[in-house]
Amino acid sequence: MGQFVDLTSSDGVKVPAWVATPDGAPRGAVVVLQEIFGVNSHIRAVADRFAARGFLAVAPATFHRVQPGVELGYTGDDMQAGMGLKAAVEALPAPGVMPDIQAAIDYAAAQSGGKVGIVGFCWGGLLTWRAACELQGLSAAVPYYGGGVTTPDEVARTPKVPVLAHFGERDHWIPVDSVQAFARAHPGVEVHIYAADHGFNCDQRGSYDEAAAMVARDRTLAFFDRHLA
Repeated sequence: MGQFVDLTSSDGVKVPAWVATPDGAPRGAVVVLQEIFGVNSHIRAVADRFAARGFLAVAPATFHRVQPGVELGYTGDDMQAGMGLKAAVEALPAPGVMPDIQAAIDYAAAQSGGKVGIVGFCWGGLLTWRAACELQGLSAAVPYYGGGVTTPDEVARTPKVPVLAHFGERDHWIPVDSVQAFARAHPGVEVHIYAADHGFNCDQRGSYDEAAAMVARDRTLAFFDRHLA
């Protein structure tokens, strides 16, 4: 259902992206932003599932500028490697990888001929929030447990598009009180807190919570159905 293609960022850098194409004409498109583990089998599967729902899905390799071809698992060593790569990307001069995400949005719009949403997980959730506030061509954004989204610098941003945000109440990376403060600061953002841990959507992680993942999935699909139609 999917394959890697090269996107061209605004500075000419070629950025690989997994593209999953639906059967028949796309009903819109979704950009899928990776965790700190690369465009691995889980992220490709997420993209493929959106394609099965009729969306063109594009998952850009947001580590590519610091290390090409990253595909990690979920061991402790993988976690450390991913955190190091994330730190390296975050340390890039502005605008960092945001042009790569813009290239994915532009590609998704051109190839689908429809509206574009964006969804991201963990670090990808943070990038999704930034994209909703900074980038062009989006119609909806869904960050999952975006690490850093509830910090003061990120709370100070203003989204340009409707946002649905998923968090876990047992997430030791993102305190619930900070999520509640984020929700108060952004009453227009639809915030849901689940009885789950960080990473609850990923069925390859020990923190996977099927009940929370299914409810969040249904809410996400309904949100995209509403805003990408």
